[in-house]
Amino acid sequence: MSEPEFKIGQVVRHCKLDYRGVVVDADEQFSLSDEWYERVARSRPPKDKPWYRVLVSETHQETYVAQRHLEADSTGEPIDHPLLDLFFDSFHGDHYARSNDLN
Repeated sequence: MSEPEFKIGQVVRHCKLDYRGVVVDADEQFSLSDEWYERVARSRPPKDKPWYRVLVSETHQETYVAQRHLEADSTGEPIDHPLLDLFFDSFHGDHYARSNDLN
């Protein structure tokens, strides 16, 4: 297993699909079902590397994406997602932060 490269709150860009988002959770390895992987993960990214839950900017979508498909976003722009306030309460140029822990 590998350590996640991206941190919770970090703004990222999907390399293939060119969307921006913010990381809300990170798994050291794939943690969804084999059925989901077979149906959705068409490029067959490795299951033993980190995967991330990402709120996709300018949508209502959340996605689960392999580390190899993400890169740090360098725009310095915030993202737009209706659930953002549930996870974070401030933006600092390349990442979001929360002042209290989520249970």
